[in-house]
Amino acid sequence: MYAIIKTGGKQFTVEAGQEIYVEKLPGEAGDTVTFDEVLFVSGDNSKFGAPFVDGASVEAEIVKQGRAKKVTTYRYLRRKDSHRKQGHRQPYTKLSISKINA
Repeated sequence: MYAIIKTGGKQFTVEAGQEIYVEKLPGEAGDTVTFDEVLFVSGDNSKFGAPFVDGASVEAEIVKQGRAKKVTTYRYLRRKDSHRKQGHRQPYTKLSISKINA
């Protein structure tokens, strides 16, 4: 059984026991998060949402909060004596999917 959920402006296909990385969510490691925006639930009776499935939810546990590796951007304008170097680390939340409620 799997489900498609929406979080952080993205859609994720999840199964029970799976670990995923999503955009940063509030909470500490060990906290439980519930996703109510479920687009699709598979199983014996597949359910499609319009846009979301009524009464369906996905429960997950926060494994850790972290930041991704640094991405460096560099802008250079030739003959202008101009350049700019900038780094960015995107925060993320690692989740462990515990249960899919259909």
